[in-house]
Amino acid sequence: MALFGTRVPLTALFGAAVMALFILLAIFGPWITPYPPDATVGKTWTGPSAEFWLGTDNIGRDILSRIIAGAQTTIGIALVTTVLSFTLGVSAGIFASVGGQWLDNLMSRVVDMFLSVPVLIMALIVLTALGSSIPTLILTIAFLDSTRVFLVARAVAVDVAARDFLDVARLRGERMPWIMFHEILPNAMPPLISEFGLRFCFNFLYVASLSFLGLGVQPPQADWGGMVRENGQAIAFGILAPIWPALAIALVTVAVNLVVDWLLSRNVKPSGASAEL
Repeated sequence: MALFGTRVPLTALFGAAVMALFILLAIFGPWITPYPPDATVGKTWTGPSAEFWLGTDNIGRDILSRIIAGAQTTIGIALVTTVLSFTLGVSAGIFASVGGQWLDNLMSRVVDMFLSVPVLIMALIVLTALGSSIPTLILTIAFLDSTRVFLVARAVAVDVAARDFLDVARLRGERMPWIMFHEILPNAMPPLISEFGLRFCFNFLYVASLSFLGLGVQPPQADWGGMVRENGQAIAFGILAPIWPALAIALVTVAVNLVVDWLLSRNVKPSGASAEL
């Protein structure tokens, strides 16, 4: 299928449609949930019915209402975290690429130090020490993820910084902030946009994993990872309560990856007026 002159595969369209569905649920969730997400409205672990389309959870709350409410929590936290991590990582990566060899080496060694510890383990340590509030969760994951973004942004920026139009900008007397955000950043955007999708996917899974371990979003607030943990024992009785939030996590992850795979497969060249100099 062609969209704006570009052929889009069905897999990417499917991924975009699933992403759009969950984004709409996150935006309009408070107005479309059948029941209050935190209210006990039925018996424990009842199956799907006309009254409760996906059944009820471990304390009788409507699962469909909590999945809709959890879309806003889980996707929202992952999106804010990814935006913050990209702001930090891209700014630091571009700054390292134009700040001189000594600054590049210093910043790269500091990042290597953080990369030596797995993100999930470091997040567990920080959240155990500081508590599991949502601001702490966002700041912790964003800071740790920004080290990964730094590597990608620096690699792309170093390649762009070696081009002739950067010499032209320096000869014009442009200052470093202008060179970073008006010359390098626009020409580094295509790979960074694809990386944004990947990092969102990883952060989304981090948030769900931490909630599953009890250190992410705290009850009674709805969160997909927490819903899987709360209803995990239902599997032993053949009850589908933990399957629905797990399916939502899987669908969002697959959808984002399908769209990102399509973006990565496109052979996009740097664009903009500066690239033509």
